[in-house]
Amino acid sequence: MFRLAVGPHILPLCSSNVPTHNIYVYKGRLKSYFSYRSAITIVNEYERAVIFRLGRILDRKAKGPGLFFVLPCTDNFIKVDLRTVSFNIPPQEILTKDSVTVSVDGVVYFRIHCPISSVANVSDANSSTRLLAQTTLRNVLGTKNLSELLSDREGISLSMQDALDEATHLWGIKVERVEIKDVKLPLQLQRAMAAEAEASREARAKIIAAEGEMNASRALKEASLVISESPSALQLRYLQTLNNIAAEKNSTIIFPLPIDILQNFMQRK
Repeated sequence: MFRLAVGPHILPLCSSNVPTHNIYVYKGRLKSYFSYRSAITIVNEYERAVIFRLGRILDRKAKGPGLFFVLPCTDNFIKVDLRTVSFNIPPQEILTKDSVTVSVDGVVYFRIHCPISSVANVSDANSSTRLLAQTTLRNVLGTKNLSELLSDREGISLSMQDALDEATHLWGIKVERVEIKDVKLPLQLQRAMAAEAEASREARAKIIAAEGEMNASRALKEASLVISESPSALQLRYLQTLNNIAAEKNSTIIFPLPIDILQNFMQRK
């Protein structure tokens, strides 16, 4: 409250949120006594002050950090925090491109890079950014398949960051990072995917075993061709087999009998 004193009378002049100031008129001279506490303001290193003088932004430039002066009754200022702010995106029920319902949540990191725009162009920059992040998450994931959602999280995060940064540029906000935290699938879909993955693993295992058998048969065929060219090689292979058997079972001795000898007896009969 300002008070105007004319002679012995004191009349109220105007009201303000600042502390009371006394303005005295004596013998045609106006003497003003301002309180230094109401005129001097300090903002921190990570803050800026947007000053309004008679409803207009002063100099189109934020003040701070440090000390600055404001005029009582005519100036009003708003402090803006320039530090990075993070918030969680609540879980969103999203229908993917291939008609699968999933629940996805995430986290967004942003900061204010233009205090003037954050105050003059939007009523509540933080709340508006939170709501926009939820709708952007729905819009971006609605164009992706389930396989892309599970395998390309980094690409989805970059797409969301670009979309949010472009939309909030007029608000003086810079979106620094967007991350997808968790993707929750329905229980039945999890069981179906587990069964599909198990069947796929079994099919690959059978294919690998079949390829191993084929390679082994080819190697045996090549070995038999080499052995058939030299009778001494067959005898050496026979002795090596006896050595291996004797090392494991000493009480067992095997004497292989060539089939050719039996064929000679059968022909005589």
